[in-house]
Amino acid sequence: MSEEDDDQPPPLPAQKRPRASPPPDQVLDNVLETVLQFLDSARDRCAASLVCRSWSRAESATRASVAVRNLLAASPARVARRFPAARRVLLKGRPRFADFNLLPPGWAGADFRPWAAAVAAAAFPALASLFLKRITVTDDDLDLVSRSLPASFRDLSLLLCDGFSSAGLASIASHCRGLRVLDVVDCEMNDDDDEVVDWVAAFPPGTTDLESLSFECYVRPVSFAALEALVARSPRLTRLGVNEHVSLGQLRRLMANTPRLTHLGTGAFRPGDGPEDVGLDIEQMASAFASAGRTNTLVSLSGFREFEPEYLPTIAAVSGNLTNLDFSYCPVTPDQFLPFIGQCHNLERLYVLDSVRDEGLQATARTCKKLQVLHVLPLNALEDADELVSEVGLTAIAEGCRGLRSTLYFCQSMTNAAVIAISQNCVDLKVFRLCIMGRHQPDHVTGEPMDEGFGAIVRNCSKLTRLSTSGHLTDRAFEYIGKYAKSLRTLSVAFAGDSNLALQHILQGCSKLEKLEIRDCPFGDAGLLSGMHHFYNMRFLWMSGCNLTLQGCKEVARRLPRLVVELINSQPENERTDSVDILYMYRSLEGPREDVPPFVKIL
Repeated sequence: MSEEDDDQPPPLPAQKRPRASPPPDQVLDNVLETVLQFLDSARDRCAASLVCRSWSRAESATRASVAVRNLLAASPARVARRFPAARRVLLKGRPRFADFNLLPPGWAGADFRPWAAAVAAAAFPALASLFLKRITVTDDDLDLVSRSLPASFRDLSLLLCDGFSSAGLASIASHCRGLRVLDVVDCEMNDDDDEVVDWVAAFPPGTTDLESLSFECYVRPVSFAALEALVARSPRLTRLGVNEHVSLGQLRRLMANTPRLTHLGTGAFRPGDGPEDVGLDIEQMASAFASAGRTNTLVSLSGFREFEPEYLPTIAAVSGNLTNLDFSYCPVTPDQFLPFIGQCHNLERLYVLDSVRDEGLQATARTCKKLQVLHVLPLNALEDADELVSEVGLTAIAEGCRGLRSTLYFCQSMTNAAVIAISQNCVDLKVFRLCIMGRHQPDHVTGEPMDEGFGAIVRNCSKLTRLSTSGHLTDRAFEYIGKYAKSLRTLSVAFAGDSNLALQHILQGCSKLEKLEIRDCPFGDAGLLSGMHHFYNMRFLWMSGCNLTLQGCKEVARRLPRLVVELINSQPENERTDSVDILYMYRSLEGPREDVPPFVKIL
């Protein structure tokens, strides 16, 4: 400060100015963002985003969970721009009928590569969870993603995916240091004998944050020493699903290191040849399930892929606390199943093979009064297989488990009376999937079509959102569906109907329908064109083995230019004709894709 400054009077104190009020639009945006943070339902959020531009901006800024249920519907760049704060991303690729080998290899519409590149480019800076279903994921994709994910990333789940190997899992394990969930479920992995990587050993040393680890579908052995060490240094682990190469003795040692376990996938559930199984007896395994307060904490059991029946009673100690039981890989007989299921009074979800027979389902109905989900899967998925479950088992479930919400029931024959019984007793059903294995099978007692049974389902179960039909169905059944199934969102139809009128009933009556899967039905152009008013509201339409023509499909493409109309020819190249083999039609914000293989034609 200069001498001249010393002679100056002290400055006046600064006057406080009143703070300027934010503009009204900003106030509204702030309020909206605060309110929308408490809105969890995706449908409610979508509705809010359509009110006006300011609501759309607020909804985009606060959306934490984003689901793209068709990879071809939106690009990763578009999703990232719309939802910059997305923390949880769910992606689905191939349509469901791909599970039945109806989609030719090389279709190429479900590759993860563009999304992996987007993650590597920091398009999702807040990403914490990634769930992929029916998507082709390569090792390069996983390596690229693992090296680029933000520090906030915690969960990776792969369901029904393919294309990757143990090397890809090793990349995730070694680079995602804050990983809490690594679940690999029902995936097809590509491990060659000379390229297997010990991915379990790739986790960094020291304590981990793992809460869930599942690799039940992994067909290769893993290093048990590495697995045991990983489990031992994962104190927060509550879910563990091991593969068929983990023996009972090894499972017992893993359980000793997981006192907080709530969900257990048991692997093979038989003794092995290793030192961990020497001297192992039934009492020791029973003690493992009864120890550490497990009778009060373990709520879910799955696995049992190569079980030995004499060890099955060892899980009795935890049966009273179970809410989920998955025997879908375990061909238990009634004699093995009945003593155990009689203690499962709290069971809410049950997955079994039809090897339990009607006696097993009757015992379930007597005991499991809280049952909400039931899947009865075929031990032998052939049309002429032995009949193991029938209308007797379904009727027992209908009368004993009145809180049932969802069922998938495979059988060789059925009656209208049994289906009517479940519609009258289980009125809160949301999902009803009846799969009569033989084609065009009528009510095996009366010889009548199954129309009245499915008519009762849609008439009495007003909350029904998903329906799969089977058996001999005439157009009358679809008249019932169009008239009463007003909440239906997903419908699967196979080998059913008499004419185009059936399809017209569906498309004109089911106003909320989003996904329609049809195979081997006598539906043609007239039926297809009857849905022109509704196709923009649907997520996709699949029709294979029907009576469509190229001209009819072109008419849809001409009148609905924002809809992608794919024609897929699954026949061998030397047997292909001009007929429409498969029609796959879906909404897309991006327009037709460019990676089209020779057997796909986009109109």
